Amino acid sequence: MTKLLDQAIAKIRRLPDADQDEAAEILLTLASRPKPLDAETRAAITEGQAQARRGEFADDEVIDRLFSSKDK
Repeated sequence: MTKLLDQAIAKIRRLPDADQDEAAEILLTLASRPKPLDAETRAAITEGQAQARRGEFADDEVIDRLFSSKDK
């Protein structure tokens, strides 16, 4: 934990319970924000969207093989 976060939490601990809960909700919201995508992931998503627009989908057999290989 960083020194600044440690200081903030120490200060929050001195607040009334309701204010502590509000601070906790804010921290949880910040910690749950989606992280920025890296260039490789963004490119893969863009390509997948382009394939979908072209109607290029995996058939049922390919999907079945994919899921059956994860069971092993």
